[in-house]
Amino acid sequence: MKNQSLTFLIALAALPLGWCQEQFDAVAALANLGLDVSGYGTEQSASLIGQDASSLAARSVVLGCKYSVRQCAALALLSGQVAYPNSSAYHLEESGYWSNCQAEVEPICIYQPSTSTGVSAAILLSRLTQCPFAVKSGGHAAFANASNIEGGITINLAKLNEIELSADKKLASLGPGNTWYDVYTTLEEYNATVIGGRVAAIGVGGLTLGGGISFFSNQYGWACDNVANYEVVTATGEIIDVSYNSSHRDLYYALRGGGNNFGIVTRFDLYAYPQGLMWGGATIYLIEESPALLDALYSFSNEASSDPNAALIVSYAYTEGQYLAVTELEYALPEANPPIFNAFLATPNISDTTAITSLSSLTVGLNESNPGGLRDTFWTATYKVDRDLMDNLVQEYQLQTNAILNVTNLVPTFSFQIITTDQLSHMGSDGGNALGLTEADGPLILLSVAFMWIDPADDETVLKACQNIVDNTVEYAKAKGLDHEYLYMNYASQYQNVVPSYNATNQARLAAVAKTYDPTGVFQTLQPGHFKLSGAPAGSVIG
Repeated sequence: MKNQSLTFLIALAALPLGWCQEQFDAVAALANLGLDVSGYGTEQSASLIGQDASSLAARSVVLGCKYSVRQCAALALLSGQVAYPNSSAYHLEESGYWSNCQAEVEPICIYQPSTSTGVSAAILLSRLTQCPFAVKSGGHAAFANASNIEGGITINLAKLNEIELSADKKLASLGPGNTWYDVYTTLEEYNATVIGGRVAAIGVGGLTLGGGISFFSNQYGWACDNVANYEVVTATGEIIDVSYNSSHRDLYYALRGGGNNFGIVTRFDLYAYPQGLMWGGATIYLIEESPALLDALYSFSNEASSDPNAALIVSYAYTEGQYLAVTELEYALPEANPPIFNAFLATPNISDTTAITSLSSLTVGLNESNPGGLRDTFWTATYKVDRDLMDNLVQEYQLQTNAILNVTNLVPTFSFQIITTDQLSHMGSDGGNALGLTEADGPLILLSVAFMWIDPADDETVLKACQNIVDNTVEYAKAKGLDHEYLYMNYASQYQNVVPSYNATNQARLAAVAKTYDPTGVFQTLQPGHFKLSGAPAGSVIG
């Protein structure tokens, strides 16, 4: 803040009685931050930000956020910065989204706070003006309005980018504005790491709040199982520390997989582990090798516990007129060709990049297979492990992809992972996470459908094909008693009911936590994007 008596540019005196439709006194809460919100009208606010007052005010009204001009002007005086439409800074911010489905969304302004107090003020101003907001960590979600918002305020956490390792190297404090590449390259200097994402450009915040599968999850669990403490800005603007041993144990549980429904996390304190060089990379095969690869994957699902250093992804793609299979094999030690991967290593391939390398380098390799600047959709499902089911999944992927090969610049990918019993065993630590999975459920197949294309005219065609893959394979699995209700938030589409898939008991528990910390539903209504407690962001049917 510039000073404690700073007068913010928002015309509260001109607003009608009853404008703020809740009992919470946001004006007083802002005053407690030393912020006097009084005295200026829309014209004065717009002149300060170099915009035409009438045109900017008209835009904000049309887009459903009547007082956003004043809110943006207020935020412009906070620590941080604000970018407005038609400015170079605004266009740069929009280009930072991975998917064009998000980059095309136009907020009335984009705010980058540099402190958690700035985040607090943004929430309070949103409550005061009833102007909705979105929060961006890495911006890697695939669908519109997940971490950007049409006509509202987008809060970009990029300036909250601290990376600090404790003296004993057991805890790393990370700002949500970091990408995992930033984190890993910093910690590699200390031969340490944390449990986080596998793609370089993905942000810390969204991945961790949605679960977070790591190369090291068979050893230590998912990212959400490795958070010692969260610094959280609540719906009242209060900044609190949340851990298993704090008075907020209920909120600690909810944040471990519950998404953005409870507050804005401004710092993650993650358990850190020793880590040096490792082995891994991508290997490409002709589609004819698929049966051997699926045999190897099936065997791995039952043998993973024999070597928790191992991690893998088996994927399929269509490129240059043919289907290919790809494996990502990773091993936590600098040992080439570990025996647990013998069945994969014995399968003839056409390309192999595996080598002893660093964690950060491996994430760059995966990042290159996830190019930005296209339209994207993710879909997911979970099944009990079964070899015949694996064949059915690949056949359905090819069937639905063949039907839409006329889509311009189509990049259709399809991936299997195993949620191992080792991973599931870690989910019960420190009171358990919110995902509704137990060791008795495993092992499980986790499916990721990720299609990319370029033309908005093809949106419904691609989305429907992906939905068919999921719907048809789940129907097949149900007929054989192989289905599982769990949906992984970080791979889900806007048409999938993620939080309800955590089971009814957990969904009700999450709703109770939200009622405690956010009784008026700020993070359900004023932050409408991504996966809310009640279900799918866009409903459950396409078209």
